[in-house]
Amino acid sequence: MPFVFASPGAIAFELGPLQIRWYGILMATAILVGFWLAHRRALQEGLPADQLVRAAQWAVVAGLVGARLYEVVFSWDYYGRYPGKIIAVWEGGLAMHGGLIVGPLVGAWLAWRWGVPVLRALDVIAPSMILGQAIGRWGNFFNEEAFGAPTDLPWKLYISSSHRPIEFRQVDFFHPTFLYESLWNLLVFALLVRWIRPRLGRYPGALFFSYIGLYSVGRVAIESVRLDSFWIGSFRVGQLASVAGVLVAAAGIRWALRRLPIEASAAAALVSATGRGRGRRGRRPPG
Repeated sequence: MPFVFASPGAIAFELGPLQIRWYGILMATAILVGFWLAHRRALQEGLPADQLVRAAQWAVVAGLVGARLYEVVFSWDYYGRYPGKIIAVWEGGLAMHGGLIVGPLVGAWLAWRWGVPVLRALDVIAPSMILGQAIGRWGNFFNEEAFGAPTDLPWKLYISSSHRPIEFRQVDFFHPTFLYESLWNLLVFALLVRWIRPRLGRYPGALFFSYIGLYSVGRVAIESVRLDSFWIGSFRVGQLASVAGVLVAAAGIRWALRRLPIEASAAAALVSATGRGRGRRGRRPPG
């Protein structure tokens, strides 16, 4: 039996003149759930949880700025005409790749500044990031954005005429690409926590790079269906960025697996601290 998705509207409720949008509610929920999960895991890992979450908070802010700038740069034909819309993030328009570039870089730099092992911190935060992305994608549903090509599949998404591209004004139903990406992100979260972490968690950085690679693989496929892709010539920017993500992830995992695992690094640090390792040259401990 066909099941049709249809947004009930972007506004959840109103408080006088203030409109509370579903997009903002879901973004806040994604961030809070991510912080809680990261703090809990940091304590289990014996890492300074408060400093790690503090770095993550600034990383989220930087990631949101990066995501918005990415969107604005590649949609300048619109924002150049309506510059007041640049700050209207509550209406949507956050490009994930921009956030993935800026956010982790800022978070890693702050973690280093505050004495938190960088690679281990990235491993802690990776499941939180992908789970937050799975939750946040539903904001696109309420805003009727980031949908795919027309379809007649049983799980089709109804888009109101005011949100359809001009060339598809007579078409009612489209691919729910927000749902595809949300489900893919949930699968990646499960793989990271249940399968990859038990096998590669000893190697700092491997979990984070696995997250980048798995997310990018799914995004390459999903991007091919979306109607709102940015283009450079005949190439979709999202797919180019995702292919780059796969390559970075492959190189990063290879590099992480060639470094000392956590227990070996701890043993090397203990030997160095007790002076029994004088005269020996060891590999730099990870993180």
